[in-house]
Amino acid sequence: MSDVTRILNEIQQGNRASANELLPLVYAELRRLAGNRMRQEAAGQTLQPTALVHEAFLRLVGDAAVEWDGRSHFFAAAAEAMRRILIENARRRKSAKRGGDARRHPISDADAIADAIADADDLDDLLDLDAALTKLAADEPALAKLVELRFFAGLTIEESANTLGVSVRTVTRNWAFVRAWLGREMKSGEKD
Repeated sequence: MSDVTRILNEIQQGNRASANELLPLVYAELRRLAGNRMRQEAAGQTLQPTALVHEAFLRLVGDAAVEWDGRSHFFAAAAEAMRRILIENARRRKSAKRGGDARRHPISDADAIADAIADADDLDDLLDLDAALTKLAADEPALAKLVELRFFAGLTIEESANTLGVSVRTVTRNWAFVRAWLGREMKSGEKD
């Protein structure tokens, strides 16, 4: 059992002091995930990778009801927490009282995910991506988790396969499918 898994088990059993031991062990990896994600964010982003890591960590260890199934589960949950934090931040920035005027831009089917937030001024695309991902999660939770791991956490195909417990070939095939699906879904959302 790795130190991370042992400490996660202790936290789960109510030992909050173990959270102090966990952060140094996972901080570098969480910082790398946040850095990958933040490189895709808008240039004027006020949220920094360090703040994203700290907020995600607090959400993860602050919930005593979570049962961690090891290191992979923890990092998958971290990817989801980072996604939620970034979506919440985008919604705050977009809100009318903060001057967020909506603009839409076409997204190519070929690279829907990368293009979704490429424009520094376009928060609608990020919110559309979140809506499409939520819809996907209702029907295909494994594919939605793959998008979170690849896009929001910045994991490679191999790392995603390891985290999901499937083959690299399955992840590669599913990644191609989900990118095309998201492209079509987000494109159809523009007509609404």
